Amino acid sequence: MKRIDNFKAIIDKYNVIFFDAFGVLKNYQGLVPGIERTFEYLAQQKKEYYIVTNDASRSPVQLASSYHKMGLHAITPDRIISSGMLTKEYLYLKVPDGMVAYLGTEGSAHYIESLGLHPIPINEVNESNMDKIKALLFLDDEGFDWKDGLNKAINLMRKRTIPAIVANTDHAYPVTIHDLSVAVGGLAMMVENIVGKKFIRFGKPDSQMFMFAYDLIRDHRPISKKEIVMVGDTLQTDILGGNKFGLDTVLVLSGNTLPKDVDTRVTASGIVPTYICDSAVVQPEMF
Repeated sequence: MKRIDNFKAIIDKYNVIFFDAFGVLKNYQGLVPGIERTFEYLAQQKKEYYIVTNDASRSPVQLASSYHKMGLHAITPDRIISSGMLTKEYLYLKVPDGMVAYLGTEGSAHYIESLGLHPIPINEVNESNMDKIKALLFLDDEGFDWKDGLNKAINLMRKRTIPAIVANTDHAYPVTIHDLSVAVGGLAMMVENIVGKKFIRFGKPDSQMFMFAYDLIRDHRPISKKEIVMVGDTLQTDILGGNKFGLDTVLVLSGNTLPKDVDTRVTASGIVPTYICDSAVVQPEMF
C-alpha cells in the first residue's frame, strides 16, 4: 500500500483507468473540484478510461448527459459500464418475455424496456397482475414509496418463484460529508433476509462487473490486467472488486473513505489497495 501525492503518477503508470463514479468523479455537491483536469490529461496522454459504476438508476446515455450538464463532456455513453448493463444481459438470456417488476425511478426502467419487456413499478403490483410477473429488479432507492413498495416486494417473492436481481449492490451512499442514506442494495438485503431466498447480484465487488469491462476492451485490442487500474472510494466494493479480479487499485479519500478513517478501515477490513491518493484530480502544475 503506497501513498501517492498526485494522481498524475497513476495515469502515467497505466494504459487503462477504471473510475468509480460517486465519491471519485462527483459527490453530493456536484463534480469533485478539478476533476476536469484529470480528463484533459488523459486525453493528452491518449489513455483509455471507463466509468465502472453500480448506478443502475439511469441508462448510459442519461448518465453521460448528467456529467455533460455539470460541465464534464469527456464522459460519453460508450465510456460508461454500469451494473444495469449486466442486469440487462441477464434478462436477455433468462427472461424472454413478459412483465418485470422493479424498484427504482422511471429512468431505470430503460434496462427493461430496451429488451421489449414490460416494466411495472413495484407500487403497481397487485393481485390482478402478480401471476404475470417474470422477475423482480432492485434498480434504485428512489422513485417509489418505500413502505408500500418493500411490502409488495416481500409478498411478491413469498408468493412467486421468480428471480430477484439486485442491479446496485451498494448498501449506503453519502449525502453529506457526515451522513449516509440507505441504497437499494441495503433494501434488497433486508427483503432477501425476510423472504429467505437468495437474490442475484450484479455490480462491484462482483468479478462479473470487471470481466464485462475487460471483455469490452479486448473486443478491439489486446490488453493485460497489469495495464489496468481501478480507482474507487470504497474498500468493500471498488477496492475489493478490483483486487479480486487481479487489478491494481487506488483508494481515493474524496468520498466514502475519509483521511482520518483510512488506516483503521484498511486494518479492520483486511482490504488493502495498491495505492492511496487524496483524490483522482491531477494538479495543474503537474502537466
